[in-house]
Amino acid sequence: MKTIFILTIHLISTLTFSQNNISGKVVDEKGKPVSGANVYIEGTYDGTTSSETGDFTFETNSKGTQILVVSFLVFETSKTTIDVANFKNRTIKLKDNVNALDAVVITAGTFEAGGKAKVSVLKPLDIVTTAGSAGNIIAALQTLPGTQNVGEDGRLFVRGGDASETQTFVDGIRVSQPYGATTQNLPTRGRFSPFLFSGISFSTGGYSAEYGEALSSVLLLNTQDEPEQNKTEISLMTVGLGAGNTQKWKKSSLSVNASYINLAPYQVAIKQNVDWNKPFQSLSGETVYRYNFNSGFLKLYAAFDSSKFDINQENSNTPQKIRVDLNNTNFYFNSSYKGVFGSNWQITSGLSYGYSKNKIKLDVDNVANYENAAHLKLKLKKSFSDRVKLSFGADYFVTKFDEEYNPKNGSSAILGYNSIIAAVFTEADIFFSKKIVAKVGFRASNNQLLDEIAIAPRISLAYKIAKSSQISMAYGDFTQTPNVDYIKYSKFHQFESEKSSHYILNYQYNKNGKTLIAEAYYKDYSNLVKYDTPTIQYNSIFNNSGFGYAKGVDLFWRDGTTFKNLEYWISYSYIDSERDYKNFPTQATPSFIANNSLSVVTKYWISDWKSQIGFTNSFSTGRPYNNPNETQFMNGKTKSYNNLSFNWAYLLSQQKILYFSVSNVLGAQNVYGYDYAKNPNSNGVYNRTAITPTADRFFFVGFFWTISNDKKDNQLKNL
Repeated sequence: MKTIFILTIHLISTLTFSQNNISGKVVDEKGKPVSGANVYIEGTYDGTTSSETGDFTFETNSKGTQILVVSFLVFETSKTTIDVANFKNRTIKLKDNVNALDAVVITAGTFEAGGKAKVSVLKPLDIVTTAGSAGNIIAALQTLPGTQNVGEDGRLFVRGGDASETQTFVDGIRVSQPYGATTQNLPTRGRFSPFLFSGISFSTGGYSAEYGEALSSVLLLNTQDEPEQNKTEISLMTVGLGAGNTQKWKKSSLSVNASYINLAPYQVAIKQNVDWNKPFQSLSGETVYRYNFNSGFLKLYAAFDSSKFDINQENSNTPQKIRVDLNNTNFYFNSSYKGVFGSNWQITSGLSYGYSKNKIKLDVDNVANYENAAHLKLKLKKSFSDRVKLSFGADYFVTKFDEEYNPKNGSSAILGYNSIIAAVFTEADIFFSKKIVAKVGFRASNNQLLDEIAIAPRISLAYKIAKSSQISMAYGDFTQTPNVDYIKYSKFHQFESEKSSHYILNYQYNKNGKTLIAEAYYKDYSNLVKYDTPTIQYNSIFNNSGFGYAKGVDLFWRDGTTFKNLEYWISYSYIDSERDYKNFPTQATPSFIANNSLSVVTKYWISDWKSQIGFTNSFSTGRPYNNPNETQFMNGKTKSYNNLSFNWAYLLSQQKILYFSVSNVLGAQNVYGYDYAKNPNSNGVYNRTAITPTADRFFFVGFFWTISNDKKDNQLKNL
């Protein structure tokens, strides 16, 4: 018995005296103590938490070399190799967690919309519930700063750039024909149904090296990953009808939508400012198939539309109107795959194909053009740590354009081009801390048609100056093949890429449902195309000696919390821009630029009425135009533009909506510009025709019915 007692005492004393004491202090990067941090030996239960002064101490039976783990929510987890016997009174410094919700993000030149965006200035619903947008993504984006409202065109004009300087991408893959077909001074719309997209990133400049062939901006549309449930949607409208169905299975889903638009009945009731022989008609459909693999996600998107119209347009050069009869057929296919493999590797790949055919009758002359365009893409991304992420990849663009001109009197002409552009890009995100982040990259492309190689560096930097505010800066060089109006003459002339450089300074504040963005920018244009004839023609002499600049300030304020049930945003833009390009005799402001633009958008929910009402007021100062009756070039200026729009969505029941909207409520007689005759009349005066909206107002009434499993979903987001 005595022997057992002695052995027990010896064992206890051995265990007691073999324990090692671990001690130290936990601090942040500024040396301030961190209270409540978890401190422990990896793979054991030995540990403690740091005190209010950051100090910690505990005992462990572990011996030799071990891993000491220190973790706390807003910091990166620290793992330190230690010698247990000698780790006493040491200091552990924790780094800021760069993935924290309040970590800095680069925002210079970018507006985000969608639930996945860290800094979202718009919600997905906003894209289509904005009064005056009529369900058009482009019209909704024109309420943001940095855009120009060019009503006679309808496409995106951004910071001194024309519409051809903006590229559109769906799930990272380029869309070669993002707009519907149209003719001069007749506005077009975007081709895509807004409710298929869960997120939108609209870059007004300084965008990522991943994207190219755009001098001004890129519009990134991301389709929905997973629908919530099976549903059917039915739309009955004053301009047509539509239907859609979504089926969801365990790992896949399929969405199909179709619509028919015919403006003939509408235009019988509403007076038009243009002379229609056959109003606009279109038949369109689109489908998205999604499949969720264990390590990736596949999307297949296809869209088709066929449209036509026949119109008589006034022309200052002829006593009679010119008849334009246009038929367009368009098909777009997009496939994309996103997945993970290996150790922290991500892969994004995809391809797109676009086909567009236009058959146009200009009085007695016939024009037909065809475009086939494809894009192949591969991108790899590797997270080497929470602080360093590297992406790199390649693009391959192929475009074939052919145009046939067959006049009744005169010889036929065949124009066109074949373009192949191969590009590689790389970009690194470097998080120095949760307050400082940099994005550095470059893009290199080889344009076979132009026989040139272009190198375009890009760099962005963001610094968090307070919990709710930050500043960002961006610089980038950008190149783009001259647009089709020029490049189709490439068999006769050698062109070069047009170029621009962007400099951006951004301030952003975001707190409690309020967002303020202030941004100043400067753009330097070079290598712009010039020609020496009144209009572009085959015997024009082209060169790339054009240049220009655009500089300005954009302001954006959004508030969704100050007033109950009311959300609103205010956008203001000031721009100073001049160019010497096209056939300009001197440097001047282009006709699509208004120096000052202001948009106010409001949305108010009235519970007692089961209604959402909205107002949008868009204002801009006059735009310049050239009056050949005066000696100074581009000396004319239109009157200011103003458009107040209203919409009302009334819930007949949870899944049935009656919707009404009207644009230009006050009936402002807006003028976009003037077309002047090429030659003076007998009195030596150049006649002119005003460019005005196709109608003083646009009225819309629709009934929208959703049939779903939960009997709660509706189409308010589509309106």
